[in-house]
Amino acid sequence: MGELQDVEVVAEGLGFPEGPVALADGGVLVTEINRGHLTKVGKDGSLDVVADCGGGPNGAAIGPDGACYVTNNGGFGERRLGHGCIQRVDLASGAVEVLYESCDGRPLLSPNDLVFDTSGGLWFTDIGEAGRWTHERGGVYYAAADGSSIERAVHPTDVSNGIGLSPDGSILYFAETDAARVQRRRVAAPGRLVPADAVDTRTVFRGRPLDLWPLLLRLPGYAQFDSLAVDSAGNVCVGTLLDPGITVVSPDGDYEHLALPAGFDEPLVTNICFGGDDLTTAYLTLSMTGRLVSCRWPRQGLRLAFNA
Repeated sequence: MGELQDVEVVAEGLGFPEGPVALADGGVLVTEINRGHLTKVGKDGSLDVVADCGGGPNGAAIGPDGACYVTNNGGFGERRLGHGCIQRVDLASGAVEVLYESCDGRPLLSPNDLVFDTSGGLWFTDIGEAGRWTHERGGVYYAAADGSSIERAVHPTDVSNGIGLSPDGSILYFAETDAARVQRRRVAAPGRLVPADAVDTRTVFRGRPLDLWPLLLRLPGYAQFDSLAVDSAGNVCVGTLLDPGITVVSPDGDYEHLALPAGFDEPLVTNICFGGDDLTTAYLTLSMTGRLVSCRWPRQGLRLAFNA
């Protein structure tokens, strides 16, 4: 186990921040789930509300038109919208447009995180919805940025959370929170996944071979996974809850846990993104205590498809 290096507080007083997006001017966009806001954190730590999204804005990403796209989980309690949705936010005016509320006639439940591919389509996760006695499972979706089409690509999933693409776009990764798993799927074309076919014939269950390739990692011990980002070496860097820090998973499934240094007193390291001139600054959301922090990353991060 290692430790995150040169961790510094960038901003405080945020309402359960997630979905960080590093901007070219040195600022960072974050969502505030508890307040329903998309907020810009300035280089000096100043906070400027860009838009009131309502509900519970969760993941965020810059799209092909320069707008910010938000996975809104629908909020909780009095803030609950009734269901989740995908929103487009005009960063200049703060105008919020709902692009998707359902797929194939079924409402989106709790959209969580998203990533754009180079063709301009967006992959996103839906955690699902848990009641006292029931649990409606979520999945992974693919949608057009203009609101014209949406498809379910993987279903069901177990509390699917963070999502990202390999540097060449050929592999889609997503994290499952409660089981602390990182899953992967091969991408055949924009919005199309290759059917699971990498079969390890040494493993047989009920007379049928099992496909072991999609499971990249199941973290041992008592911890959970949240959002993720991929770095330039193809490592999947996952925000880790309860054992707070970032779990770095290689494309081969080897992993290292980088712990939050002592003194930060934070159980929920939820999100990571890369920024700075050389993409070696990592920004992390510490959601329980409402802070955005930065740290030095040992490699370059991966520049996202439409980030300047």
